[in-house]
Amino acid sequence: MRFLAIIPFLCAVAALTLSLLCLFAGSKPGYMENADLLTVSFSVHFDIHVLTPEQLNTSMLGQPELNTSSSTLINSIENKVKGDLNQVVKDVASEFGLKDFYSAHLLDYCEGFYTPSPVANATVKPSKNVSRCSNHTALFHFDPTAILQSELKPGVNLDDLKWPSAIQDAIHTVEVASKVMFVLYCVGVGFAGVAVLGAIAGIILGGRLSALLNFMFDILAFLALGIASAIATVITVKVVNAVNSHGKDIGVAASKGGKFLAMTWIATALMLLAAIVWIVECVAGRRKQVTYMKEGKTGRL
Repeated sequence: MRFLAIIPFLCAVAALTLSLLCLFAGSKPGYMENADLLTVSFSVHFDIHVLTPEQLNTSMLGQPELNTSSSTLINSIENKVKGDLNQVVKDVASEFGLKDFYSAHLLDYCEGFYTPSPVANATVKPSKNVSRCSNHTALFHFDPTAILQSELKPGVNLDDLKWPSAIQDAIHTVEVASKVMFVLYCVGVGFAGVAVLGAIAGIILGGRLSALLNFMFDILAFLALGIASAIATVITVKVVNAVNSHGKDIGVAASKGGKFLAMTWIATALMLLAAIVWIVECVAGRRKQVTYMKEGKTGRL
């Protein structure tokens, strides 16, 4: 029994699990929603610029005593303004028929509202409340322009929202890449699964041949997952930058799926580690074979 082979086995199992989670995240409302590729949000983001005591001393009707309670006063103003913004956001969304957010996954997209409110304040941070996810689709491509147009109320179109064409251009640019990414994830998951079975055989049987075959399975899984992860990173950065650059004037923002990117790159690194262990096993087995031949010994390695 080859005990060192337990390491690539565990790596392959972990990589397969992470890859499957990346592939099926968001497959139903609430299932790993935080493992999205990116999220496009239609909530208003408002930041209070805290005034210094010196600024407060010369403002607020010239009342110097406000210095002693500036923090309390500013918090009160901030919460009041953000409370008003929450109502504005809800009214705007209701008027146009839009949701607060649309999150992209590998097989579908999900939509919903932020709870308890779209705008953060000093004590509450909004969280996603998914109301619906689209049907699973192979070679899925997230197109928020088409999604929004389909959900707008009759008589309203994206021109009314001043939807920037630059956002659609960026999304169209990565359409082919997103489909290639999906295929590579499927290939990577397949080879990772084979690597798990191969590692089990390698633990039981031993031998340089099994180590070499397992190295091939692992390196193919590494390449597929690595390229897919690189494409996912490029797509995420390109779309998020385009939305944030051209959508800020109409209250549209986007954020990267940090958890998804972390999981996919960890899976890639684990397959590389597994491949390295197998090639070390292969080289070590070769050295043992040479030593045995010099000593006039035979046997399976």
